[in-house]
Amino acid sequence: MADAPLAIGIDIGGTKVAGGVVDAHGAVLRRARRDTPHRSTSPRVVENTIVSVVEELLGAGDDIAAVGIGAAGFVAADRATVVFAPHLSWRNEPLRAALGERLDVPIFVDNDANAAVWAEYRFGAGRGESHLVMVNLGTGIGGGIVLDGHVIRGRFGIAGEFGHMQVVPDGIRCECGNRGCWEQYASGNALVREARSLMSAGSPVVSDLFDRVGGHPEDLTGPLVTEAARDGDPLARELLGEIGRWLGIGIADLAAALDPGTFVIGGGVSAAGELLLGPAREAFRRQLTGRGYRPEARIVAAELGNEAGLVGAADLARTDALGA
Repeated sequence: MADAPLAIGIDIGGTKVAGGVVDAHGAVLRRARRDTPHRSTSPRVVENTIVSVVEELLGAGDDIAAVGIGAAGFVAADRATVVFAPHLSWRNEPLRAALGERLDVPIFVDNDANAAVWAEYRFGAGRGESHLVMVNLGTGIGGGIVLDGHVIRGRFGIAGEFGHMQVVPDGIRCECGNRGCWEQYASGNALVREARSLMSAGSPVVSDLFDRVGGHPEDLTGPLVTEAARDGDPLARELLGEIGRWLGIGIADLAAALDPGTFVIGGGVSAAGELLLGPAREAFRRQLTGRGYRPEARIVAAELGNEAGLVGAADLARTDALGA
């Protein structure tokens, strides 16, 4: 595919619609970005935003093979319909058909985590790995699976929703309606929740974090906790270590089910690096079924950062458009 035409990738999140023209080596040649319309607005408004980004990128006159859309939500196996997008107003939205009426280029829709794992498989930390699982730690936990060169989407297109595996029976209530979901213990939300709880309790161990937010717990964010940990704050390191421990426990469950060769850890919380991954590897080894008598998967940080979604969406669309 060295001489393959270019493709456009669109990554739709809760706050932004980011697009880029991507070549066959995964390089982003041009970029465009818009704010995501508020979740209470109609599907048409979000569609207008996507069309605006695509039209800007098409305006350069490049030979574009296809447009790939990576959406944060449940995407049906037909790669045409967004079944449910919690941060947008899409409910069984026929997105590919709607965009196809306005854009004269082949369009493919996928889950944003599927797009990210494909990008890491093709161009990032998963290069050369035949069995790859990606875990994205952000506000919650998402994920994707690549086996033998194919994205595994499941019968209904909703595979990879790892964050809603139950790890603690009758545990913390999750936004999905269940209790004890993995993302309630190993995510950016979990990290901030634990830190704010200590701050609200007036614990003296959070003095550094208090200073960083001027005494306002509501202003605390995951990146601030990570920054404090990097600066040596013992509590911030402890909190990240706890998130890492829960991460390792969940990954061990995934290893029992999927047996990949590599786990790639992405998302905003992964910026903590070894402060997170070190404890995750330790917990993984302790929790792994058959430990000591089986090969262990690698656990590595993602390499492509925030652009993984749009790079993967573009490459998946190009691959399908060319029948490769």
